[in-house]
Amino acid sequence: MQNLSRRGVLTLGAALGLTAVADPTRAWAWSSTESIAGTDAVTDPWSVWDDATDPLVASLLTNGQIPAVNTAFDSWVNNGDALPAGLPAGLTTYLQQVNTLPSWADPVKLLQGAQFNKRMSLYLFLLYGLGSGIMSTVIPREARNVYWSAGGAEMRSRAAKTFTYGYDLSAPDAFQPTGHFVVTSNKTRLTHAAVRHLLPQSPAWRSVTDDQDFRPISNGDILITFHSLGTFVYGRLNSWGIRMSATEQAAYLHMWQVALHLLGVRDDFIPASWAAAKQQSAYALTPILAPTPEGLDLAGILLGLTAQIDLGVTRGFLNEFVRYVLSDKIGDWLKLPRDLVSRGLIEVGWPAYVAFREGLSPILPTGFSMFDKFVRALAMLFLNNGTSPSYTPITIPTGNRPGA
Repeated sequence: MQNLSRRGVLTLGAALGLTAVADPTRAWAWSSTESIAGTDAVTDPWSVWDDATDPLVASLLTNGQIPAVNTAFDSWVNNGDALPAGLPAGLTTYLQQVNTLPSWADPVKLLQGAQFNKRMSLYLFLLYGLGSGIMSTVIPREARNVYWSAGGAEMRSRAAKTFTYGYDLSAPDAFQPTGHFVVTSNKTRLTHAAVRHLLPQSPAWRSVTDDQDFRPISNGDILITFHSLGTFVYGRLNSWGIRMSATEQAAYLHMWQVALHLLGVRDDFIPASWAAAKQQSAYALTPILAPTPEGLDLAGILLGLTAQIDLGVTRGFLNEFVRYVLSDKIGDWLKLPRDLVSRGLIEVGWPAYVAFREGLSPILPTGFSMFDKFVRALAMLFLNNGTSPSYTPITIPTGNRPGA
């Protein structure tokens, strides 16, 4: 694997809009004074998993009950739905405790967050897909975990399920009784617990992981995923000059704070402000970005799936837009072929496109229709759950990648 020098880390941090990059060899030192808990402690999130969920799911797997649970979950979709009948008693008790918003959730902010999502939808779908989705392939632990788990062998389905989570979070009624996100979060949390139980049984995964505890998806790993999504997108919107009121910025963060809580992240790890989130991201995410064979394979599959739809652009343009959004460093890691003509068009045309859409320029830029078709096609890909025209349920796995 290619290692990052400190200079390389600083350069990549600047490219991603991050600052104050920490030495990746240092022990965790982010203080929880900057968290929503507001406590004054330093606890390593990579040594915290999900004690409320993991033993329960391990028991369900051992007893062969997961297939029946997945069947029962088919009818459990809306936040306001009653829990399915026929679930194991322990799982019903657990869901009765966690299937709710935290006490500190602010319904007004969540509504404002939904309105912000609607206004920013085209940018969000583009950045979640071509930004965060591809960035996940250069987060070594995440790439290895995905590749060697059951979903890694069926990336079309895996991508659709990931889109389901993102779509449900971005829906106008995400946290309302008619929305899906609380239920989707619970299913995702149970899925994480299953992967924690299953992946350590894979010799292939154990041979490549740098997780010395051989226990994946810690609170730290989930925080990393959040920063590759929420914090990254927030930074890109700012760097593109997109206007966001203080109310909108706070609402977007609050939506993610609630999402992290629903996934089992402790409140003392959840940043209380965007300044704290950017600091934590620079400290925890930027230094660990690196290529892996697993990530390279996954990136090729994901970009291949995207290229199968009519984006109105060439594959070279698609590759260069990924480079533009993430950095040429990451593009080089992923071995994305260069198309300098497309890159020149993007560097000139994209800022002009954004300025016109945001009412910052009265001049219709050259290439507006091409960029507009490109963005809207990616949005439709997102709205169609990635690769499926219908709802793609999140199911709890019962095994790893075949042969792993």
